[in-house]
Amino acid sequence: MELKEIKAKAKSIGIAPGKMGKKELIRAIQVKEGNSPCYQSEIAPVCALYDCLWRDDCVNFR
Repeated sequence: MELKEIKAKAKSIGIAPGKMGKKELIRAIQVKEGNSPCYQSEIAPVCALYDCLWRDDCVNFR
């Protein structure tokens, strides 16, 4: 997902993206939605959340 789309999603749920980078913004969205802020973290390679919106980008970040 492009940064422009991520910022739009963030705004739609009440997050002001400001100068946040992609990783920081996605993690803020995860928290706002009640999820763990795990995007591109150390658990990404073994993540079992197959229906996560960010999964494809997340598990392939290395």
